[in-house]
This record gives sequence, structure tokens and C-alpha cells, in this order.
Amino acid sequence: MTFRGVARPRGSTLALVVRTTRSFASGTYPFADMNSFSEKVAFIWSVADLLRGDYKQSEYGRVILPFLVLRRLDQVLAPTRKAVLAADAKHPADKTPEALRQRMLLKASGETFYNTSKLDFGALLDDTNNAAANLTGYVHGFSKNVRDIMERFRFEEQIARLDGANLLFLVLRKYVAVDLDPYQRQPGGKPLIGDDGKPVSNVSNIEMGYIFEELIRKFSEQSNETAGEHFTPREVIKFMVTLLFAEDDEVLHKPGIVRTMYDPACGTGGMLSVAEEHLSKLNPQARLKVFGQELNGESYAMCKADMLIKGQQANNIKYGNSFTDDGLPELTADYLICNPPFGVDWSKAQAAVTAEHEQQRHAGRFGPGLPRKNDGSLLFLLHMLSKMKPVDQGGSRLAIVFNGSPLFTGAAESGESNIRRWVIENDWLEAIVALPDQMFYNTGISTYIWLVSNRKPAHRKGKVQLINGVSFFQKMRKSLGDKRKELSDDHIRDLAKLYAEFEAGEDVKVFDNADFGFHRITVERPLQLNFQASEERIARLDDERAWQGLLKTKKKGEKGKADIEEGRALQEAVLGVLGALDGSKVYMARPEFEKALKAEAKAQAVKIPGPVQKAILSALSERDEAAEVCKKKSEPEPDSDLRDYENVPLKEDIDEYVAREVLPHVADAWVDESKTKVGYEILFTRHFYVYEPPRPLEVIEKEIRDLEQEIQGMLGEVLA
Repeated sequence: MTFRGVARPRGSTLALVVRTTRSFASGTYPFADMNSFSEKVAFIWSVADLLRGDYKQSEYGRVILPFLVLRRLDQVLAPTRKAVLAADAKHPADKTPEALRQRMLLKASGETFYNTSKLDFGALLDDTNNAAANLTGYVHGFSKNVRDIMERFRFEEQIARLDGANLLFLVLRKYVAVDLDPYQRQPGGKPLIGDDGKPVSNVSNIEMGYIFEELIRKFSEQSNETAGEHFTPREVIKFMVTLLFAEDDEVLHKPGIVRTMYDPACGTGGMLSVAEEHLSKLNPQARLKVFGQELNGESYAMCKADMLIKGQQANNIKYGNSFTDDGLPELTADYLICNPPFGVDWSKAQAAVTAEHEQQRHAGRFGPGLPRKNDGSLLFLLHMLSKMKPVDQGGSRLAIVFNGSPLFTGAAESGESNIRRWVIENDWLEAIVALPDQMFYNTGISTYIWLVSNRKPAHRKGKVQLINGVSFFQKMRKSLGDKRKELSDDHIRDLAKLYAEFEAGEDVKVFDNADFGFHRITVERPLQLNFQASEERIARLDDERAWQGLLKTKKKGEKGKADIEEGRALQEAVLGVLGALDGSKVYMARPEFEKALKAEAKAQAVKIPGPVQKAILSALSERDEAAEVCKKKSEPEPDSDLRDYENVPLKEDIDEYVAREVLPHVADAWVDESKTKVGYEILFTRHFYVYEPPRPLEVIEKEIRDLEQEIQGMLGEVLA
């Protein structure tokens, strides 16, 4: 596909967008027989027929996926099984240093894993009475990295459950019938050699990866009530990856280029897999080294297994909480991508995160600020920013999915606002794309992709691009949970084109960084009160806390009683002072009333404590615009009830704003400069708001008449 009227060089952003999005349009896989792929997936998924009744639909993946991993690894290790057993006998665990033993077993295996069990997968069928024990022993024979995967799958629990339901042998037999050997074999077991002198592929690492990912997708759809926790729609990932690679056309087409990518909430690894596939289509000679971390044990097992069976470095996938236990503390990556949980409560990590924020400040990950506890989305962004390469090392690009909250939640100088300020003032925010609602499996809310980079191209420096993609979707034939809409390849291409062209239009706005900042000013107005010692106002004293406190004490026994009696006596004395004042007189100045109060108290020899005097002034006063302004140290005292706040754009002079927007309405107002704060917010929908005038009155009136006639007709039928 080409874009009419657009002429760009091959190395331009738009040229890359055109070529790379085309590779997604076909939906093809890099192996010859698509039917074979579909048949394999369908055959493996048919295990669900055996599980039905004993397992819930949402539990099928707990059996299907780990068995698939074992079957694949078993066939990968088959050619070197004898060599591994020989190495195991030569270097027994009780007589060989562990590091040396591991090195020798891996060398014999020729892979990044091994198995020292004397059984293979097929042999597990030979002893039906001991299938569970033999399978458990077989799993224990694997190297630590594979055992880790099986432990996170809680595979031994599934073995016991299947055995108890008399299903274990049937499932084993099903998987033994699946040929997942990487190469086609000659009768003797050696790989079949093709005309090019290379082994003929049977199920390549890439195809195996697709089979595994397709099963994960099916598993996620079966359990769509929790799918959003670890599964991102594939077309959303395609779009994110397209944006990530969009500025790196020339570099990514270099022969032998190696790039790194990191996902701190990698789930089952879908984002990393799609990115790897995408780069492979762009440049078959390029290589993407992927890294990730995942908190959910089952999702972690799926991701690590996926990497292992595709020949990636599975040890690059770490288990644990990225905030409290960063599994890759020294990593910096060329690309970073993430779909963190929306509105995740991070209270479990609060102690560690807060300590790092307070002790390390900007030397740590969370220096700019901390969001509220019930939404840790922006913590993922800060964590990812810490993994970006310095600009002098090439810099990095980052894509992350958020809901609307990180755009505007939090007042000026709150944690959220300070994080936005940190990102924008450092000129890292490149673009935000609004996606349609109903795009994700477990929520129908609107979502946004943030594109962040510390190596913006020259024409984007100091700018932020907003793209309104809410109308770019097609309805799905069948809903999956809350997901009812999807991006087609054409939508991805069109949105990527809008990003690449970087031109303002109906669906695109381009702003200066400062356009999102504002001064939060505090507008004060003077306190004006009149005072009167009337019976009505004196009665208000009963509502004042300091007055009530005179009849309360923490002391017990006689001392407590004495305190209360003393307080009651003071109350009576104060009431006597107030009753002696002229109840009809209204004092228009606070100093005048205070003078009269003190004079009468002195005359009656009553000493009024400071808190009680404040209570009297509060109870006996009322706001009065005709009264004299109350002052403190010769300065007007602000009225807290009349206090107001204004957001003044950073680009605008505060004094000019106040003169134009405030003083014409309240001439006695002033700004308390000591309370001025700087905030940042991105009011996305406001920038794309289109006014829709209300319907004409005659149209509404006609509808009302029509409804009245319809109701009368219905009543006539009932009463007839």
C-alpha cells in the first residue's frame, strides 16, 4: 500500500510505518503450511475434551500448557539424551562441584537446559500403574530453569489431580501423539538434510512459539473474567510496537543489528513475542533480546516457557514484584513496553517504594513523586524510565498503556502531577494516542498509549502530539468479556500515519510542553465580620469545641470532678460578662468588640483564656460586607470560606490573568503567592471536544406531543 501525494525517503518515519504495518496486514506466519499449524493447535486443544467435567474451562491451560512444554523439550533433547546421561554418570552430584556439573550437563545437552531422567516422554506410557510417580521423577530430572517453570505452573498438583480423576494416562497418550520435533528425522533418528545442506525443519522455534501463543490466547479467552490481568489484545500490541520502531528505520534495517526490549509486567510474554516477530519481519537478520518480570506465578511460567521453546534466553525473564524486587537492576534497554494493571493498589509495596523515594530521591526510581495508593500505574512508568539508556548510549523509546487517570488525577504538586511534570519538563513525552473504549477483555473503559523517549527527533523536541483514535475501530463478530471492538490492520496503519506525519488536524493536536503546565494560585478575599452579644449568638457558644472542652477532663476521681467544676464556673463567669454587654449593639470592627469584651471582663475580674476568647469571637460574629476588614499584624486577614483557586497556564502572566479574570468580579481579592504551586495535567478530551448544539425547541416539542398522543392511545385501549 502507498499513500497518495506523500513522497518520503526510505529512511523516513512514514516510510517505516508503511512498510512495517504492511507486514501485519497479511496475518501470515513464517512457516509454509498454515493448515498444519491450525491442525496442531486444534489437536492439542482437544485435550480439553478429556478435561471437561473434571476441570473448569478457565483451568484448561493449567494442564494443556505445561504438558506442551514438556513434550517440546523432550523432543528437543532426544538427540543428546545419551550424552547427557553419560555426563551425569561421569559427574555425579555428590562428587562434583555444582557449577562444574551444570556446565558439563549443558555442554552435553547442547541446549540451555537438560534432563537427567532415564525415561523419555514416550516411556512414561509403558507403566500405567506408576504414571504419576514416573512423570514426577521425569520432571525432577530437568535443569533448574525448567523445574522453575513447572513449579510456577504447580504442575505436581495437576499430576495428582489428573491421576485421581484417571485422566493422567489419557493426557500423556494424547501428547505423545503430537510431533513437535524441531527437525524431520531419518529412520535412524538423525535430522533429514535438505538440498541446501541444512536440517529440514519440522516445527521450528518460531512455529513452536506461535503454537504456544495461540494456545495462551485460547486459554485467555476461555477465562476472560481474568484475561485482562495477563493478556493484551494482539492488535493493540502490534500498534504499540509499530510506534516504538517508527523512528528507527535505518538502524533496524542494518544487517546483524541487535536490540533489547524490557517489559516490567510481562504477563505471558505477548508484548515481547509480538515485538520480536515484528522486528524479524522488518529485518530477518536483526535480533531482539527480550527481558521481562512478572508477579503472577502462572503467567511467569507461561512467559518463561514461551521464551525457552523459542530459543530465547529464558533466564532473562524474572519472577517477582518489579517495585520491591527488581530482578534486572542493572538493565537498560533500547525499547520498553508495558500494559500495567489499571488502578492497581500498591499498598503491599508501599514500605519499600516509600523508603526508596525518601532515601534515594532522584538517584532512585521514584524520586519525582508517588501516586495515591489505589493506583500504581505511574510507578510502572517511573520504573521503566530508570531502565532507559542514557542519550550518549543511544537513548531509549517507551510505550505504555494507561487508563485516563494518569492524564489528570492529582492536584498541583501531588505525586501524580509531579510525575507528569518530571516527564514533560525533561522533554520525554512524545505522543499520547487515545484508543477506542471496549478494547480490553476485563474493562470497557477508555485507554491511552503513552509514547515516551529521551531521544526525540529534532522536529519533535519541545512538543507533545495528541492523537484521537477513538473512532478507529471495527466491531468484533463475537465479544470476549468486555472486549467488543478491535483495531484492524488498516486502523493501525492509519493511526501510525497520523503519528508519522506530525501535522495538526481533526484527529491530531500538537502542543508545546508548557501548554500542559499551570500555576495553581490561591485567591484570597478579606475577612469582614460584625459582632453582637445577643442571646441568639451567645447560645452558639455551645457548638464551639473550646467551650465544650471546659466540661471535659482526662483526670479521674476527685481531681476530674474538680476540673469540671472549675470549667463550669468559668463558663458561668464568661456568660455573666457577655450578658452585661449591650445585646442590641452591633460592632462593625473586631478591635472595637474585643476592647468592650476585655473592659467588661476586667470589671468583673474574669480572666478569659485565649481558646475561650477565640470561641467567643467565632460564636458572636457574622459575615458582613459593610463591616471593617479584620487584620492581623496590619495585614488583611483572609476569609477561608471565600478562598478560591485558579489554574493559570504557565505561558500566562499571573498578574495579567488576575486583572482580567478575577478583579473585575471581586475587586478586593489578592493572590497569596506563598501558596502558589506548579501542576501538570493533560485534559485529553477537552482538546478534542466538539460542541453539539441542543436540538431545536420545535423538534423537542413535537416529540413530546407525539409521546402524549401515544400514551393517550394506550390508555384508551386499556380503558375501552
